[in-house]
Amino acid sequence: MEAEEFLPTRQSLLHRLRDWEDEQGWRDFFETYWKLIYGVARKAGLSDAEAQDAVQETIISVARKMPEFVYDPVSGSFKAWLMQVTRRRVCDQFRKKQYQAGDRKRPREEALDTALAASIPSPESLSVEGVWDAEWREHLLERAMERVKAAADPGQFQIFQLHVARDVPARDVAQRLGVKLPEVYFAKYKISAMLRKQIKLLEKREE
Repeated sequence: MEAEEFLPTRQSLLHRLRDWEDEQGWRDFFETYWKLIYGVARKAGLSDAEAQDAVQETIISVARKMPEFVYDPVSGSFKAWLMQVTRRRVCDQFRKKQYQAGDRKRPREEALDTALAASIPSPESLSVEGVWDAEWREHLLERAMERVKAAADPGQFQIFQLHVARDVPARDVAQRLGVKLPEVYFAKYKISAMLRKQIKLLEKREE
């Protein structure tokens, strides 16, 4: 059976999330996307704790929207929709930082001075597209690598990991693993081809 058959479509996963009691569906969603959201939050300037809060609030926001959410790839990709939700939750964390600046925590009813208020990014002004795209590519690569590892020959995958992922010279890999040099080159070609195939598949399904 082809590895693609094990990949749930994004539409099917989102449909499962309509059921708040589908614990496995929500676990799958969290495990799939939390690193992506966390990475974007960190690179936007949040601390570890703030980024974790942004992840939590993003997942909660998704949960609240799911009952009436309609997945329509024609009107916009899931990737773009999730980015907008993440952007707003990251902005919320920046607002909290501003209200908690200094030695005291300002009440939300207290108006901020003009300079301080102007320094708080709005969801529309906070630019995360570049960071999001970079993190999204890492997200797809990591997921593709997991799929390839599960389907590939263990020996070939180990060679690929050493030679390509860890940048160990081919001759050193051959000597370390007790294989011939052509086997190293073939493993690199074979696993790279599988990885490209999985990335394209994931890109198609995620977009």
